[in-house]
Amino acid sequence: MKKCHIAYLACTAALVGTGLGAAPTAAGHTVHLVKPGESIQKAVDAAEPGDTVLLTLGVYHESVTLSTPGLTLRGMGRRTVLEPAAHAAKAAGTCAADGNGICVVGTKDHRVEDVTVAALTVSGFTRNGVYATATDRLTVRNVTAVKNGVWGIAQEGSVRGAFRGNTARDNGDAGLFLANSVKEEQGATDTDGTVIERNRLEGNRIGVTVRRLRNLTVAHNRMTGNCAAVFVVGDENKPKAGLVTVRENRIVSNNKSCPKTARLDALQGSGIVLTGAEDSLITRNVIEDNVGRSPLSGGIVLFKSFVGTTSDRNRISDNQLSGNSPADLVNADTAGKGNTFEGNSCRASQPAGLC
Repeated sequence: MKKCHIAYLACTAALVGTGLGAAPTAAGHTVHLVKPGESIQKAVDAAEPGDTVLLTLGVYHESVTLSTPGLTLRGMGRRTVLEPAAHAAKAAGTCAADGNGICVVGTKDHRVEDVTVAALTVSGFTRNGVYATATDRLTVRNVTAVKNGVWGIAQEGSVRGAFRGNTARDNGDAGLFLANSVKEEQGATDTDGTVIERNRLEGNRIGVTVRRLRNLTVAHNRMTGNCAAVFVVGDENKPKAGLVTVRENRIVSNNKSCPKTARLDALQGSGIVLTGAEDSLITRNVIEDNVGRSPLSGGIVLFKSFVGTTSDRNRISDNQLSGNSPADLVNADTAGKGNTFEGNSCRASQPAGLC
């Protein structure tokens, strides 16, 4: 085994060039090199906190579970691809059996910390490309999640996450989905400043869904071709969803048509939708040409939740809106209190007078 006393990238190049499976870096952590046909999970299981599992270019037919703190799972760009194994359904109780590509898993009593998933593609999984639960400071960056059955990249029960530079395209539900809990009824939880930034979200049912969370930022993303771009969702549980900032995103032509589900009306032409949310800021977004006939259609839409919870004290300011239909600004939550519309550039609103 070759020992590297050089920078990370040089060490990586040396590993690839020599064909060695693992070598220590200058920081004392080990880089475990995996090639197509070799087991990613075996390398992950052998890794110590702070190590990197590096995947070379090619296609891997495997699902992977990460639960080691400080671990990095990294590819060499979008041509490093994870796809389902032929017999994934037989692997009961595993990430694969649940239909996921990459699982980052902590426990209710002990969140797994500082895991990074980067620079690879997850495609064709029956549920989710990347799924994380009970994490602290999870980073997902430069990941491409394509044509997964439910969510491209998803996280629940976690804090201080960072989702940057990813592409989520043509997934069955949300490209990026963040929630307090998927299965339990409970109030919104504080994410301690999770960030969703500079992602491309295209052709999904919803670009970004934030469900029952507080203290989170969605910024500088590009969203097009979805049925809806952004959903901030609350319900009757307390505390409400809120304290979400949605700023400086480009949201254009999210006009794909999606049918009604058990939880949500049909979707088409929705830019940013707030339903059952409070104390959020929607600012400096460019929102254009989102057109549909759903009750949720429009550029920025305030909508009473389907269980009757109002959206309150939200501020919609300094956004640039044009060509959205039925209107650029839609306040369908007339029972909501303290919502303000200020400084927006737009031409039409429902009710009139919001522009």
